[in-house]
Amino acid sequence: MYELTVITITAASIGLFHTLLGPDHYLPFIVMARVRKWSLVRTTWITVLCGIGHVLSSVILGITGIALGVTINKLGAIESFRGDIAGWLLIAFGGGYLIWGLFRARKNLPHKHWHAHGDVSMPIHKHKHKHNQDQLHKHKAEQAKNLTPWILFTIFVFGPCEPLIPLMMYPASRSSVFALAQVTGVFFLVTIATMLSIVILLSLGVNLLPLGRLERYTHALAGATICLCGIAIRFLGL
Repeated sequence: MYELTVITITAASIGLFHTLLGPDHYLPFIVMARVRKWSLVRTTWITVLCGIGHVLSSVILGITGIALGVTINKLGAIESFRGDIAGWLLIAFGGGYLIWGLFRARKNLPHKHWHAHGDVSMPIHKHKHKHNQDQLHKHKAEQAKNLTPWILFTIFVFGPCEPLIPLMMYPASRSSVFALAQVTGVFFLVTIATMLSIVILLSLGVNLLPLGRLERYTHALAGATICLCGIAIRFLGL
């Protein structure tokens, strides 16, 4: 009983710090919620959905490995490979979104037009305006808005929870299904609760920031942030 309590507390602690120290667990949702103008409800369910995919994929891998007698070293190698894939996917998605954001910002720059009226007594004049890309391409924007959550979900399914596999091994070695379920469940709940708490709190703060002239570059900035998260995973091991 004492051992189970210790490993359960350990699972909760690792779930908490694993999420806090991994900016890829929350930054993509914060920046996409800001630029895509997701409601709090939409941001919540997208974060929870991706969190479930993130943890559950490692749970399934761990249970399969335990059932087949795969060593922890081999499971660790598989998780590492999945982590590389997730990192590259974030880099690709973020980089592509950055380029699209820059193109969108460039298209939406204010510019001048000269106008001549039919009445010759009226002088020729000019005025500044910018084309609203969201109105011109509303259908495409809506498609992208609906596709983005599923892209994030796919990336998070590949994203591994490296600390979870060793945690699962201890109760599995004792042949305790109850202990395995408890440790896994605690890690699962703490990870998703931490992700959701950070995303909601920081999203509320980010929405209050006045961006001014940077407003049209928000999509590019979001892409750059996601790309940097992928770089941190792939090359810094975060």
